[in-house]
Amino acid sequence: MLALLGLCTIALLLAAILTKRLSPLVALIVIPVAAALVGGFGLETGKFVLAGIQSLAPVVGMFVFAILFFGIVSDAGLLDPIIDRILATVGTRPSRIVPGTTLLALLIHLDGSGAVTFLITIPAMLPLYDRVGIDRRILACAASLAAGVNFLPWTGPMIRASAALKLPIPDIFTPLVPVQAVGLAFIFAVSYWLGAREERRLKHARAGAVEAAAAGARALSDAERALRRPDRFWPNLILTVAVLGTMVLMAEKIPPALMFMLGTALALIINYPSVDAQRQRIDAHAKAAILMASILLAAGVFTGIMQGTGMLEAMAQSAVAVVPPGLAPHIPFTLGLVSMPLSMLFDPDSFYFGVLPVVAEVAHQLGVPPLQVAQGALLGQMTTGFPVSPLTPATFLVCGLCGIDLADHQKFTFPFLLAASVVMTFAAVAFGVFPL
Repeated sequence: MLALLGLCTIALLLAAILTKRLSPLVALIVIPVAAALVGGFGLETGKFVLAGIQSLAPVVGMFVFAILFFGIVSDAGLLDPIIDRILATVGTRPSRIVPGTTLLALLIHLDGSGAVTFLITIPAMLPLYDRVGIDRRILACAASLAAGVNFLPWTGPMIRASAALKLPIPDIFTPLVPVQAVGLAFIFAVSYWLGAREERRLKHARAGAVEAAAAGARALSDAERALRRPDRFWPNLILTVAVLGTMVLMAEKIPPALMFMLGTALALIINYPSVDAQRQRIDAHAKAAILMASILLAAGVFTGIMQGTGMLEAMAQSAVAVVPPGLAPHIPFTLGLVSMPLSMLFDPDSFYFGVLPVVAEVAHQLGVPPLQVAQGALLGQMTTGFPVSPLTPATFLVCGLCGIDLADHQKFTFPFLLAASVVMTFAAVAFGVFPL
């Protein structure tokens, strides 16, 4: 009975989110609460919800302050010299312009936002591409590769995987660092190959056409210039390196949420010492922070009820009965291979909060750590998959900014993103993250 109730709950959740009948926030709260009441758990439902929310508090805190921190240092102009240097050094050769685009997008994506990455990278590089005659699909592909492989601890999929399975983010991310390094090497190799191929096609392009485009590629509004603090570049850089370095190297001793809290406070003091200015910067980035925090807390309602009522375990036990034990060790590897295409079918909330917990529980009962299941999913599901998924607004943002059709973008970019996911999956096996 519990297994059937759990299956119906997840199916209804997925249907509500995928058909856009309900927002993820509403679906993650209303549907599991209703299921718990139908299952006869009554007032115990509140205990399940509270347990789920409490387990997510550190994750919510880290994500909120990560958004504020990166928003503040970006407002202060931390990335400006890096962006300008890249634009000045890529020159006129596509074999340098395309990898330069990838590098630029990779650096901007440090804030974990795909939308911000595309909003900065594509307008900055598009005049360059048009002057030289480089295919705009390559610009979309290069930016997508950089954002897709850069699954950092504060990015949405990592946060969701941690929240859904109640696993510490450092435990998930740290073993994947060498895997991500392989992925980054792969995307730069692809970027160079795309650029070199385009260079051969455009061998008669005018050599001096790029400089004029580069000079006008970076145009800040008056409001943006008023926020810039170029004289505080080095303090901001040192602060950012200190926050990220401490989070990666000392995560077991110092909570990541604390590091981003301290980083946010120091960034405000360094760049915007007046109270009014600090309030304005917080208000400017509060919407994004509150939106993600509310979804994560709603996810706590869902996972708390699914686990507290026993529905998740009951579904897993039913699935265990039909999964051959000999296939269990291959679950993380298989998930790594198929996780990127699954981005075309599931949005991040429905997958990480609806599908992944069931897969992880099945694997756990067959002797496979849920940690490996989370790592397999992160190698593609809404990481390399999100820039081409029709279920994410960022995909349409890429197409709109580049002026290309969605079908053309998906057809051109999908194979490279899938290849990156597959390469990282085999790298994960080679580094012993999970077995073949």
